[in-house]
Amino acid sequence: MLSKLEIQNYILIDHLNIDLSNDLSVITGETGAGKSIIMGALGLILGDRADSTVCRDPEKKCFIEGSFTLNNKEHYKAFFDANDIDFSDEVIIRREISAQGKSRAFINDSPINLNELKQLTSQLVDLHQQFDTLTLGDTDFQRTVIDALASLQKDTTTYQSTFTTWKENEKQLNELLSEKVKFEETENYKKHLLEELSDLNLQENELEQLEQELKFLENAVHIKSQIDHSIQILESSENPMVQQLKQIVNTLEPIVKWQANFEPLLIRLKAAQIELVDIASELASWQDKIDFDQNKIISIQERLSQGYSLQKKHKVQTTAALLLIKTQLEKDLEAVLNLEETIATLNKTVKEGCKKVTDLAVGLTEKRNKQIEPFTKNVNGLLHQVGMPNAKIKVTIEKVTFNAYGQDKIDILFDANNTQKFETIRKVASGGELSRLMLCIKSLVAKSVDLPTMIFDEIDTGISGEPAKQVGLLLQNLGKARQVLCITHQPQIAAKGHTHLYVYKEQKGNTTNTFLRALSQEERIQHIARMIGGDPPSKSALENAKELLA
Repeated sequence: MLSKLEIQNYILIDHLNIDLSNDLSVITGETGAGKSIIMGALGLILGDRADSTVCRDPEKKCFIEGSFTLNNKEHYKAFFDANDIDFSDEVIIRREISAQGKSRAFINDSPINLNELKQLTSQLVDLHQQFDTLTLGDTDFQRTVIDALASLQKDTTTYQSTFTTWKENEKQLNELLSEKVKFEETENYKKHLLEELSDLNLQENELEQLEQELKFLENAVHIKSQIDHSIQILESSENPMVQQLKQIVNTLEPIVKWQANFEPLLIRLKAAQIELVDIASELASWQDKIDFDQNKIISIQERLSQGYSLQKKHKVQTTAALLLIKTQLEKDLEAVLNLEETIATLNKTVKEGCKKVTDLAVGLTEKRNKQIEPFTKNVNGLLHQVGMPNAKIKVTIEKVTFNAYGQDKIDILFDANNTQKFETIRKVASGGELSRLMLCIKSLVAKSVDLPTMIFDEIDTGISGEPAKQVGLLLQNLGKARQVLCITHQPQIAAKGHTHLYVYKEQKGNTTNTFLRALSQEERIQHIARMIGGDPPSKSALENAKELLA
């Protein structure tokens, strides 16, 4: 409930405090007095955009603050938790607009953006303005009305959760099917590539090792000759190196007797002699191993050629890279098999999800159908009450493709003159008819749903007399269960308010100010009499005003 509205430095308003009751408050005033200005200020704390032109005094910022009392705190707690805002029974929403056009919004002194502000205020205030009746022609709004009357909130939530899961699974299934098609397009080629690599059966670093072995074999004669020459130097020449070392050892050995420090040198020379003998022996064994084998050379060349061919084909340069490609091909082909299993499982899940969605959608349709007859009867009765005795509505439900709300397209059709030719609301209803039809529908919905503060801005367009009185009675009944604000030019509606707020403006020098105050009972009689018969009011107008207020 909106308990207080404070406006500073906004267009024609210097400073205004408005205290509101929790029932029906009517707001009246002469044309141009500033009723729409107050509504514009209210719109700012509801999330409307603003610019610097709203600042009355360009040297100061514009300030609008609304205090809301929450009746059902738990309903709003999730929003406050999600946005990390202090939560209490009272919510204070503030907008500040600078002369440069910069705008800031706050909820309980916490900065907030306009989208988040609208998310909260849409739950706090239902603002019905002259052109809002266009939403009557929107099929989503019409479905929402029927669902509210049928109390389908829980059913719809369950359906939407199931529908979302089903659609996500269906999307994933389609993506996997597309992936499978792509796999199948390249599967045979990948199998061929894998067969080539598997047939070659390369081992780790094999090509690099074969390259080294081939170079060795191709130079076998030269290598053997070099080894033979080295062995001769060590052991078989006229003055072999091993024999020379032995002679040196023999020559130095007597010195040890006279100088003990020579013994380490002697030991090292003996070790060198033994090492050279061992080296000569190993060289001799290599000489036996090395042989020019043309067949083996040809065999290695053929295997290297196969390996080089595959390296060129796959645009790589190492054995490791070829083995990595082989592993990836194996994984890809294995993935095709796994993909088919996943598709089969997911296909089953999608079919089960489709059945659940269908069953839940059928349930929604059945409950909507049950609501159509009483809804039609009640709205038609209210239309008669508000001065439209020949007007009727008819509700149709058409089956459509599954969507987030089931498979129903709901249309509220309208016949203003009992012609039995029902057409879409936008096509045949006038502005005044739309306003009264919207009021009738909202008054029914309000009995089933805990609507927020309801604000009606000039809903009396195009009506007067008894229809206006009946509209006033509907608003009055709405005000018994919730807060209702109504801006009106009709005395019949103004008289039904529990509180009467009067908007007026005063001229002081070159400055015009808009003010608002609550009228006393006597002031209401005078004001409503002027609305009926002009200023000054006649005796009959005063009597009529008293009668309306009674």
